[in-house]
Amino acid sequence: MQPRNMSMSGVVDLAAVKAAGEARQKAEQARAETARQGGAAAVSPVSLVIDVDEAGFEHDVIQRSAEVPVVIDFWAEWCEPCKQLGPLLERLAVEYNGRFLLAKVDVDANQMLMQQFGIQGIPAVFAVVAGQALPLFQGAAPETQIRQTLDQLIQVGEERFGITGIAVDPEAVPAQDEEPAEVPAGPYDAQLEAAVQALDANDFDGAVAAYRGVLAQDPANEEAKLGLAQAELLGRVQGLDPQQVRKDAADEPADVPAQIAAADLDLVGGHVEDAFGRLVQTVQRTVGDDRESARIHLLQLFEVIGADDPRVTAARTALARVLF
Repeated sequence: MQPRNMSMSGVVDLAAVKAAGEARQKAEQARAETARQGGAAAVSPVSLVIDVDEAGFEHDVIQRSAEVPVVIDFWAEWCEPCKQLGPLLERLAVEYNGRFLLAKVDVDANQMLMQQFGIQGIPAVFAVVAGQALPLFQGAAPETQIRQTLDQLIQVGEERFGITGIAVDPEAVPAQDEEPAEVPAGPYDAQLEAAVQALDANDFDGAVAAYRGVLAQDPANEEAKLGLAQAELLGRVQGLDPQQVRKDAADEPADVPAQIAAADLDLVGGHVEDAFGRLVQTVQRTVGDDRESARIHLLQLFEVIGADDPRVTAARTALARVLF
C-alpha cells in the first residue's frame, strides 16, 4: 500500500505542512482512543523490531507512528553494510526501550516501497513520525552519529506531536499477528478525499469548493481548514511570474499586494520564515487599510502552517511587537 501524507525531504514544503497538520490530528485521535480503552498494553522487547512489507505498511508503520516514532531500515541479504547496521539498530531499539520502533524492509521483496521512498542505495534509514516521513541517513553510520540522530527524532516526536513512545514489559508475551480492525469512514471522508484529488489534479477551485462544503457542515474541522488554506494559497500563486513578482516586491517595499504575492511564493517554496518576516515588515512600514490587509494575509498564512508550529509562534510575537 502506498504511504500517504509524507514529505520525503528535509525542506519544509506544502506537502509537509499538510502532512504535519493531518498527522497531529491523527495522533490526537489515536491517543484519545487509547485513553478510552484504559491505556496501551505494554509490549515485549521482541516486538520493538518488526519485519514490514508493502501489504502491512499502512498498519505497521503509518498507524503505529501515531504512538511511537518508527525507524525504517531498508536492507537486503546481499548487502554487507546492511549486516553491520541492522544488528546495531536492533540493539538500540531494545536499549531505547520503546522510545522508537524499528521496522525492517527487505528491498528485494518490496521494490515498490523502495521506489516510493526514492532510495538509491542501501542501507538507507528513514523515520515516520505521526504519519510524516523523513530521511535519517544512508550507509553504515557510526553508532555515536546514529544515537544523536535518534535522540533528535525522539525530541521532534515529543515536542511537535506529543508522541512519547510505547511501554515495554520484559515479561510481556509477543503479540500474535492479526488482521487490523477496519477503521470506519468518517462523516466527511468522501468530501475530503475529493478535495485531495482536486488538489492533486491542480484543480484548486474544485478543492476550495470541496473544503468549504465540509466547513459549511462542520466549521471546526481542522483538516478542512488546513486544506482550504493550502488550496487558496496554491490558487493564488498559479500563473504568477516568480521573477517579476520578486522584482516588484524589491522595487516597492511598501506595496502591499506586491509583498503579499512575494510572501505567497516564499511559502510555496518552503521559505516559511521569509514569508512571515516579509509581511511583518510590511505591517511595520504601512498604515491604515494597507497595514490591515498585510496583517490579515499574514494570519491566513499562519493557517497554512498550523498554530502549533514554532515559526508561527515566533511570527505572532514579532507581529505583536510592530502592532503594539
